[in-house]
Amino acid sequence: MNNRPPLRRSAPVETENDGIIEGRNAVIEALRAGVAIDKIFLLKGERDSALGHIASAAREKGIVVVDADRRKLDNMSRTHSHQGVIAQAAVREYASVDDILAAARDKDEPPLIVVCDELSDPHNLGAVIRTADAAGAHGVIIPKRRSAGLTAVVAKTSAGAVAHVPVARVANLPTVLKELKEAGVWVFGTAMDGSTSLYHADLKGPAAIVIGSEGEGMGRLVGESCDFTVSIPMFGKINSLNASAAAAVLLYEAVRQRTGN
Repeated sequence: MNNRPPLRRSAPVETENDGIIEGRNAVIEALRAGVAIDKIFLLKGERDSALGHIASAAREKGIVVVDADRRKLDNMSRTHSHQGVIAQAAVREYASVDDILAAARDKDEPPLIVVCDELSDPHNLGAVIRTADAAGAHGVIIPKRRSAGLTAVVAKTSAGAVAHVPVARVANLPTVLKELKEAGVWVFGTAMDGSTSLYHADLKGPAAIVIGSEGEGMGRLVGESCDFTVSIPMFGKINSLNASAAAAVLLYEAVRQRTGN
């Protein structure tokens, strides 16, 4: 009788339900296997050669590498054995801005794009993507730094919309806004003191709607890159809306104008 254990086969890279991959070997294997990774968090100040190799390999692939202190890594860790490195998997590959413009051309529609300026709350980003899908927007653009990415939390909050809405992640939002304008897209930024009331903004043509961060709104350079700043009329005691709610209001005003309703 053969009592030897069965031969072990190499298993695919596994992630936790929230997309966490931790430990040096696991992260290196994920990089080798081409797993879509949103960000890699490395222990700040650590000079270990293995971590240096991970950082170099990640940057070559265009993956964001973030220095993190031990407390942050410990809080993120599920195994309590992160070895100074944790990767956060993306639920899908990022698109390019050209992919988003091509999606509009394929539908023979003027582009309708949402640009999120440093939305750090994954629930907000997920809600924006869900609304973008419902409103028929052609894509969402986010910055590489200081923004939530396409993580499992975002996917869950989007109710599956991440599978249908192209999301591009770019290094420099002002540069991309300039390129969009050169492509004939008008850029509308949301601001409490916007120069144009929402109901006077013409959103029927090619439009990119910029949604500012939860606390600070649009950054200065992003704001200066907009063709118009748009304010949403407020009639209560609170003078602003949640970022995802503001995106929904502007997107559906664009839908109303475009459908003639």
